[in-house]
This record gives sequence, structure tokens and C-alpha cells, in this order.
Amino acid sequence: MLAVHFIDVKSPITEETLESIDGDLSHVQFVSALTDQDYQRLADRMRSFPNVTLRAYGSYDGSIADVDFLRYFPFLRSFQADALYHLNSIEGLAYLPDDVRFIGLGQTKKRLSLAPLARFTGMTRLYLEGQTKDIDVVSELTELRDITLRSITLPDLSLLTPLTKLRALDLKLGGTRDLSMLPQLQSLDFLELWMVKGLTDLSPISGLPNLEYLVLQSLRQVTELPEMSGLTGLRRLWIQTMKGLHDLSPIREAPALRQLAVVDMAHLQPDAFAPLVGHPSLTSLTAGLGSKRKNDAVRDLIDLPGPADWRPPQDD
Repeated sequence: MLAVHFIDVKSPITEETLESIDGDLSHVQFVSALTDQDYQRLADRMRSFPNVTLRAYGSYDGSIADVDFLRYFPFLRSFQADALYHLNSIEGLAYLPDDVRFIGLGQTKKRLSLAPLARFTGMTRLYLEGQTKDIDVVSELTELRDITLRSITLPDLSLLTPLTKLRALDLKLGGTRDLSMLPQLQSLDFLELWMVKGLTDLSPISGLPNLEYLVLQSLRQVTELPEMSGLTGLRRLWIQTMKGLHDLSPIREAPALRQLAVVDMAHLQPDAFAPLVGHPSLTSLTAGLGSKRKNDAVRDLIDLPGPADWRPPQDD
């Protein structure tokens, strides 16, 4: 995921604030509606940096009810509207250009139709939280490389199978239990599953030979890891707060795994790592078993460094 370097703006926007906006930023964001004059001034400045994400969020004062302010930003290629509980329309997306690359839409009180997304057939990244009305439009966005579905429950993953260029998939919250179509997403090299309610079966992950990075976190009902001998591309595996998981031995069969993190797993004992002794490709191991004594015991068992800067990606 992308690093986030942002600046908050508010009316009245000062010249100093405008001058601080440049291409090194990832986001320019505002929590309350700006004046029409300030939208125009901001747009004039951002026109030189069309890949910087404009983000509207919060609106705790209720001032942002739609995204019609996008009429000032017809050049933007990246836009995000989230934490806008009282947003009641996204029709203003029509002001964005056809070559938009990223759109992020957060959860709202009113269910909003996603039909306006259909025009952005060249979009490569999409973030949706709690938005399911007309979600079938996602199948038409065949240039997508990266999609996050948060607090969304799908009956299965058939919605995603037309996305033959998809490389990154995040399923967070929601209750999508049927992953049987995962092997149809052969281009995936990143998969994150976080707090997916009711999910028990991870076996379809075994059919993703090109997967390089797998994050499994807070899946309460999962008791078994997938068979990993066919995951020939897997390089990084992050396992966190998987309280139903006791057997780490399938990891032994991941032929190219280099980095492994097993953290916030206090229910495990150090001997759970015994099957990983002598793993042919593993170069780093981070163990977090709830106590220094247990963590030290794992290091005594498997003498590998644990890179402090390795973390699972965060949402933008």
C-alpha cells in the first residue's frame, strides 16, 4: 500500500498552505466544506499535481452532504470520501475525468448506488466500505489491480473473477465466507483477510501459485492454515491474533517463504515452531507469543532475525 503524507486544509485557505501543496504529498484533505472561492483556489494549486489524492472526510458539522465540489477538480485522478456518515449522493463523481486511477468510498448512513463508477473503466485501485448497492458494477472495472472491500458481505467472489489483472485483494470485516473462487484470480500476488466474520475455510488460498504476500489476521473461526506446497511464489506471511490456530506445520511446505511473522499469538507455545526448524528458504522470523520468555525460546529454536520494519500494510 501507498505511504500517506497529507495536509489538512480549511477555509480560509492561506497562501502558506497552498504553497505547501506539492507532488510529494499523497493526500490533500478537508473535514468541513470549503467556500467556493477556496475550492477554486485549491483546484488551481492541485492542477499541477493531478495524482495527489483529494480526500473529504468527517464532516462532523454536516457541511459535506455530496461531492458536487468535484466540479472544481475535473483533472483529478485520485479521490477519496470516507467517514462521511451523512453523505447522501456521489453523483458528483461525474465531474471527474475518465482516466481516474483511484476512488475510495467509505460507509454512509444512506445506501448509495455505485452505478456512477461504471464510467471509470481504466481505474486501477478501488476502496469500498459498506457500499453494496449496485456493487455488480465492480465486475466491469477490468483494469483494477488493487481492491479493498471493507464491511461488505459477498455470497462468493464471483464479482471479482472478471478482474483478470487484479493483483491485490483486501477483505476486511464483513462476512464473505466462501472463498472457493479465489483460484480464478491467478494474477493475485497480495491477499489480506482481516476480521472476516464466520470465515472458516482457507483452503482455496492453496490455488494461488503467484501469491507473494499473505496476511491473515483476527479470523476467529479459522483452525487450519491452507496447504502451502503449491504456493510457490509466497515470500511473506503475516499471521496475527489467530486464536483458533495451533498448528504451524503447513508453513514448512511453503517452498520459497522468506519472511514470517506470527504475532499476538499468546496461546501458542514455542514448540509450535518446531516444524519450521531448518526451513530451506526462511531468512527472518518475528514471533510474538505474549512473553519475552516464550519469544526468546522461539529464537533459541530458530535463530533468525526479525526485521523491525516489517508490518502488514495499512489502509490509505
